[in-house]
Amino acid sequence: MKILLVDDEKSIRITLGDALEDAGHEVIRAGTAAQAARHVAAEDFEGLITDLRLPDGDGLDVLQAAKERNPEMVSLVITGHGSVESAVKAMQIGAFDYLQKPFLDEEVLVRLERCLELRRLQDEVERLQTELGERGSFEGMVGASPAMQSIYKLIERVGGSDVTILINGQSGSGKELVARAVHSTSMRRAAPFVALGCAAVPENLLEDELFGHVKGAFTGAQYDRRGLFEEARGGTLFLDDIDDLKPELQGKLLRVLQEKRIRRVGSDKTHDIDVRVIAATKADLGELAGGGHFREDLYYRLNVVTIDLPPLADRPQDIPDLVGHFIGRHGCGRDYSVPPATLKRLVEAPWPGNVRELENAVCRAIALTPEGGELRGEDLLRGAQSRPPAGLGNSTAPEDEGEVTTLADAVAGAERFAIRRALSETGGNRTEAAKLLGVSRKTLWEKMGKLGLKDQPRTT
Repeated sequence: MKILLVDDEKSIRITLGDALEDAGHEVIRAGTAAQAARHVAAEDFEGLITDLRLPDGDGLDVLQAAKERNPEMVSLVITGHGSVESAVKAMQIGAFDYLQKPFLDEEVLVRLERCLELRRLQDEVERLQTELGERGSFEGMVGASPAMQSIYKLIERVGGSDVTILINGQSGSGKELVARAVHSTSMRRAAPFVALGCAAVPENLLEDELFGHVKGAFTGAQYDRRGLFEEARGGTLFLDDIDDLKPELQGKLLRVLQEKRIRRVGSDKTHDIDVRVIAATKADLGELAGGGHFREDLYYRLNVVTIDLPPLADRPQDIPDLVGHFIGRHGCGRDYSVPPATLKRLVEAPWPGNVRELENAVCRAIALTPEGGELRGEDLLRGAQSRPPAGLGNSTAPEDEGEVTTLADAVAGAERFAIRRALSETGGNRTEAAKLLGVSRKTLWEKMGKLGLKDQPRTT
């Protein structure tokens, strides 16, 4: 490779540069950020090795400029003791790896070879994806339909940028999964992903949740508290149900997006923030803005790139893959199957609650079939609520299939489902599952024994 080596220590430029040339690379040396900038502007490099602390600037700026010129560049950063945080930031920008001083030249060569191998693997994956065309899944999302393929490609295109994104989709369609996929493919992937449902937090608490507060800001504020914008520093903040945000907070959010600064409740000081915002809406935000129900200036600020997530009814060909995915996630390692006739009924069902409704249906059927085996259509479709219950709406609606259960049985089934779900989410960790369920570990243990769930996998 043609490598730009940037370090203010002459001994490193000489010895490391010679080692790189002995390994077959062409090396251009620079001792300052200004020299490096001139080389980056005038020449094409396939590799970059740069110190983060330079006498006239920041190695991160050199890295940023080099990556903008050649996004495929292999890059290593060198950092002194105590500046690992800067190295992590370099990784977010796109550095492949970092080394701490002092280091051996041989170690650099080994790390560089690993980076080259990683790039070769990435190139091979991209080639295979191009040859295969459709992907059945992407960053936690499942579906090979044309609509999902378009979304996967759009996420890949915008992931490397830092633009604000608005996700449109019905409730339960998987908007948070899309947001997480954008975060995972971005330069911020090593930093936190923080999610907030605007409709789930009371209006009087939402400002505190977003921006935090200082001690004494209100009754009960006994200490300073960081808000979610600060929790997501360097990463991504996902605001779901942004259409439910009240006008006063819309104005404050607009100011934050414009100024990149926040003010805690009760404070007269502002703090700089470095956060990418992704918002999601279940309503037509443009229509709300046009009708005066949502700030038009905030709408345009959020709507830089739009990702339209289709309802499940518009991609029924993805349902078999989703069912298999949910069985694998919630089946606790047991062997479950769905007969073709049942699968056909699932594909034909309307699923007004979208992917979340389908997942709940599979979870219910698994809970009612604890020993594994064939999942019954009546369990899947009853849980899916794919038609109105008898006696509601159309009086000629068919009666529910299956047996009537006692209230105790229904409660037990719901508890099984909740416990299985919590254990699945925590990888079988009972302590963490108990926290999710809001009970003590002892209570969870007793419930599992009573419900015949003692053989669940566990890590503690």
